[in-house]
Amino acid sequence: MSWYLVRPDALTVLKDEKVLRSLNRYFKVFRDKLPAKFLIAKRIEAVFDEGDSLDRLWALHDKLTVEYYRVESKIDKGDISLEDLGEPKRSYLDLKIEIARRLLKSCIFCERKCRVNRLEGKLGYCKCGHTFLLSSAFHHLGEEPELVPSGTVFSLGCNLTCLHCQNWTISQHMEPGEPITPEELAEIVTRLRREGCRNCNMVGGSPTPWLHTWLEAFKYVKLNVPTVWNSNSYYSVETAKLLKGFIDVYLLDYKYGRDECAVRISNAPNYVEVCSRNHLIASESGELIIRVLLLPNHIECCGKPILKWIRDNLGEYVRVNIMDQYRPHWRAYEVPELRRRLTHEEYSEALEYAKSIGLSNLA
Repeated sequence: MSWYLVRPDALTVLKDEKVLRSLNRYFKVFRDKLPAKFLIAKRIEAVFDEGDSLDRLWALHDKLTVEYYRVESKIDKGDISLEDLGEPKRSYLDLKIEIARRLLKSCIFCERKCRVNRLEGKLGYCKCGHTFLLSSAFHHLGEEPELVPSGTVFSLGCNLTCLHCQNWTISQHMEPGEPITPEELAEIVTRLRREGCRNCNMVGGSPTPWLHTWLEAFKYVKLNVPTVWNSNSYYSVETAKLLKGFIDVYLLDYKYGRDECAVRISNAPNYVEVCSRNHLIASESGELIIRVLLLPNHIECCGKPILKWIRDNLGEYVRVNIMDQYRPHWRAYEVPELRRRLTHEEYSEALEYAKSIGLSNLA
C-alpha cells in the first residue's frame, strides 16, 4: 500500500500555509529547490590542521558559522548557487568532524558532561562507545505529516532515563545493535532518500551520543536530503554549536515544565533551563518542530507552562505537536500517576489552553 493512502495528511500538509511559513526552507530542500545545510557546509573552506588546539578550532568554527549563514542567505535569495562556491580541500563540515572527534576524548556531547574518553572505550551515562550502533532504519509513517515518509535511523543509547520510555529496548541497550561505519551510515541515508523519504531523521534513543558519526557520515552523502535532529533536547552548548549549519529541522521534545518532574521521571537535572536554551538556539539556527508529550497528572505542572513558554519565547506560528500518545511502558509503574493512560479530558484541556493563548500552528 502506498504511504499516501495511510497518511493522506502528508499530502494535504503541503498546502498548509502555516506549516509552509514555519518550515519554508525545509519544504524547498526536500523538493530540491534549495540545498540542505550540510551541502553548503561542505563548500565553505576551513583552514586548520590536527596540530591546532581545540580553542583555536572553536574560534575558527565561530567565525565560519557567521560565514555559513551569510552564504546560506545568498543561496536562498538566488544571488549565488552551490556550484559557485567550489570544493575546498577542507571544509566547515570537516572542521565540525575534527572538533567532535576531539570532544570524544572527554565527552561533553550532552548536558551531563561525563568527560569519559570514549576513544579508549570508556562509557558514560549513555553507555555509548565510539562505534555507531544501529537499531533499524526505515520509511517511518508515524511522524508529523510534513516529515512523512521520514527516513528514520534509530541508534542505540540515550542520555536520559525516562521511566516510561517507549523505546527502552533501544535507549537502554537491551538489544545488541549493529556496529556500522560512517560510510555505511551514509549509504543507508542515501538509500532511504532515493526510495522517496523526505528527510534523514536522526533518532534513538537519542542521536546526541552519536554526533561524531552523524557529522562524518554526511561527508559521504552526495544527495540533497534535509537533516532532522530528533532529540530529547538535553544536549550541551557545544553540541548546539556543532549542529549549526548542519541540521535543517530541529524536532525537539519539550518534556517537562518543572525540574522536579524531570529529575523524578527522567533523571534530568536542570532540564528546563537546558531545554529552553536549546529551543532558542534551534529557532535561530534552522527550523523547528516542538513535541510536547502530555503525561497523566502533569498538565498543570508541565503541559501548560511548556506551552506558555513556547508562545512567549518562540511566537504563535512555531510548529507544535501536542501529543496524546502516552502509554505506560518499561518502568512507568514506579511513578504512580504514570500507571494509566492520558485521559481525553486532560488532552482536551491542554489543547484548548494552547489555542486560548494563541498557538496557531498545531500538528
